[in-house]
Amino acid sequence: MPVTKAVIPAAGLGTRFLPATKAVPKEMLPVVDRPAIEYVVEEASRVGLRDVLLVTSRTKKAIEDHFDREADIEAALERKGDETRLRRVRASAELAEVHSVRQPSPRGLGHAVLCAAAHVGDEPFAVLLGDDLIDERDPLLAEMLAVQARFGGSVIALMEVPQEQVSMYGVATVESVPTGPDDRYGIVRILDLVEKPPVAEAPSNLAIIGRYVLAPEIFEVLRHTEPGRGGEIQITDALRTLALHAAAGGADAQPVHGVVFTGRRYDTGDRVDYLKAVIRLACERADLGPDLYPWLEEYVAAGGPKGNLS
Repeated sequence: MPVTKAVIPAAGLGTRFLPATKAVPKEMLPVVDRPAIEYVVEEASRVGLRDVLLVTSRTKKAIEDHFDREADIEAALERKGDETRLRRVRASAELAEVHSVRQPSPRGLGHAVLCAAAHVGDEPFAVLLGDDLIDERDPLLAEMLAVQARFGGSVIALMEVPQEQVSMYGVATVESVPTGPDDRYGIVRILDLVEKPPVAEAPSNLAIIGRYVLAPEIFEVLRHTEPGRGGEIQITDALRTLALHAAAGGADAQPVHGVVFTGRRYDTGDRVDYLKAVIRLACERADLGPDLYPWLEEYVAAGGPKGNLS
């Protein structure tokens, strides 16, 4: 069954960006001149996933409003003849058919995914985390959909991280799978998973990043998954159940594969990575880069913050 739906969990509290996120959802913080979550919806739409479900909370109404039409703003821009900004304002409402459901309480990513069960139904679906941006030049999600079509089951995105950072991620135990000439990234079979292990106990440095293509069987597993790390229902624990069942050759087992991503990723949930994303994407823009990049070179050449002390 082809994948047609995308789920974007966006109910987190955004505590790392307080006080900015006291009243503004972290997913709405601008990356250059668009909110982070717009990049994510655009990524889903680009591979044909135009049925998008946002999993939000009662404090995240601004996200839902962003993907709606805004008649007053559009009318004002039309009166001014500002076609460029008018196109930009309308673009977010035209990316996809956006729905929303609320997560009643913050009980973890696994619970947020479970909130999507009624909308998704009995078909595979993609999950894209709202603060994890993949550069549009790197076709990670398209590759994951191709792997899911080939092997069935579920597919997760993996990325090598420095060993000292493994305790921040879900980490995979894997075995290699032969790749073909059209495979852009490495493919592995998932044998086991552990959520945020101590550095000394991590089975590898292959960390789960915020892209998943999940079989609908994940919902039943999540319904029986006990709270794990941090007292939350972890998607990693549910995927581990599926992977172990497949490794044991269980009846009707659904395999779990991984795509080892080597492209450009921006974690906008981290303050430093968020700033790096803004600077990098702005420098690469034709309308901003010619002014910003020379200034940045001058700033660095002058010693950056140290230069300001003299």
